[in-house]
Order: sequence, then structure tokens, then C-alpha cells
Amino acid sequence: QVQLVESGGGLVQTGGSLRVSCAVSGDTFSSYVMGWFRQAAGKEREFVGAIRWSDGYTRYADSVKGRFSISRDNAKNTVYLQTNSLKPEDTALYYCAAARGWVVATRETGYDYWGQGTQVTVSS
Repeated sequence: QVQLVESGGGLVQTGGSLRVSCAVSGDTFSSYVMGWFRQAAGKEREFVGAIRWSDGYTRYADSVKGRFSISRDNAKNTVYLQTNSLKPEDTALYYCAAARGWVVATRETGYDYWGQGTQVTVSS
């Protein structure tokens, strides 16, 4: 079955960077869209960005545009979320999600599979 495992979260100071990874297995992901979401304490889960595996097309939330970037490594079956210029408001549990098909969805309902999440904490 499809499995998504995030790693790479941690504690970082304001202005710092982290690269979060999502290792995927259980299917051929060339026809998937991979999304990143986050959920801060007491808030709803929100879209961060997504990448279409086949052509590398990406889409980002306005709140992270220009600071975060998503990439994928076909050989390693891994998707990356590079986070730069981090702010305390970026503190959240970051989730990787996978959707079959070609539509780059921004809503949770557009995704079929989810990882367990990895915590990113930005100190001020």
C-alpha cells in the first residue's frame, strides 16, 4: 500500500532554513501530485504547496511563496520541502500528502494519502 514518511523537521531560529523530506512507497508516483500541508496548534490544517511529479509543476500558498520550494527526486522516490527565511508563524506540524492524477489541489479533500507529519518549530 501507499506509504508516506516525513522526516527532517526540527527547531530552527527565525531566518533559518530546514529541508523536510517525504519518502514515498507502494506505487508508481509519476502520475501523482504531492502536496505539503501544515497545521499549527489550535488552527486548521492549511495548504503550503504541491508538485506534480510528472512535469515538476509547482504551486504555493501566498504565505510561503518566495521562501519555500518543493522538488522531487525520482531515483529516491522522495519529495522535498525546502523552507527558507523561516518565521515563528511557520511553526506547525508539516504533512506530506499524495493524490492520484494531474490536478494540483489546494484542499485536503483533493488528496488520497497522508503521512504522519513532522514538527517544524521556529524560535523568535
